[in-house]
Amino acid sequence: MTDPAESERRKKRDLLIQTQDDEIGKLIARAYETGEIQSAESFGKPMKADGFVETPGEFRMPFKVLRNADAVPPEIFMFRKRAELRDALEHTTDPAEAARIRSQLNDIEQAIALRLEGMRVSGRL
Repeated sequence: MTDPAESERRKKRDLLIQTQDDEIGKLIARAYETGEIQSAESFGKPMKADGFVETPGEFRMPFKVLRNADAVPPEIFMFRKRAELRDALEHTTDPAEAARIRSQLNDIEQAIALRLEGMRVSGRL
């Protein structure tokens, strides 16, 4: 049996969401009527694939927030760092420098593997 107070809270929340949706719809309609939407560079063109669909649902919102804040998720930072290290290793001729880069590369690859395994085990990946 449902709690009447909880039911009332849900009704209020649903009404608030509906009100917000209606307001957003009105703003979009107004922008369309004034031609603001049509003047956008991307109007009428297919959306760019940005990895949104491929991103697991539970990561979409956090990654979007980070992207909008011009912040890089830790996993992406690690992948970029790994790519930089691989490139540096490929272009170095100094054996001592190569050993140092190889050590850093091993560390970052281990960190990536541990992070991804932790996500898999927890069901977040």
